[in-house]
Amino acid sequence: MAQETKQDAHGAHGAAHDGAIGHALSPALLIGIWLGLMVFTGLTVFMSQQGLGPQASFIVAMVIATIKAGLVMSVFMHLWWDKRMNLFVFLGSFLFVMLFIGMLLTDKSEYKPDIDRKTADDLAKSTAP
Repeated sequence: MAQETKQDAHGAHGAAHDGAIGHALSPALLIGIWLGLMVFTGLTVFMSQQGLGPQASFIVAMVIATIKAGLVMSVFMHLWWDKRMNLFVFLGSFLFVMLFIGMLLTDKSEYKPDIDRKTADDLAKSTAP
């Protein structure tokens, strides 16, 4: 008996959402977002060929990737139409993760001489008679 009541209540809840459309996006908006993403992708490729150096290239690429991710999250995940706090929390979390990944990858250059020396020592030991 209790199980039937629970299913009836859940069925009524599901029926209330039948045929509901979320945010219908216009083709012009979708094409505009797609073009924007393509422009930013082209900009990433262009900037990677400018010889900025590894750290500057990485920073530029991460900034462009963050902008692209923001476009995708706000439009395709419908955060633009949701409460603004959700958008800010989601983008803030994403930027926080990107910050730590960026710090991790740029910190690698501090230890590169030690890694190269260890690799050379290991290679010398393995080729020594």
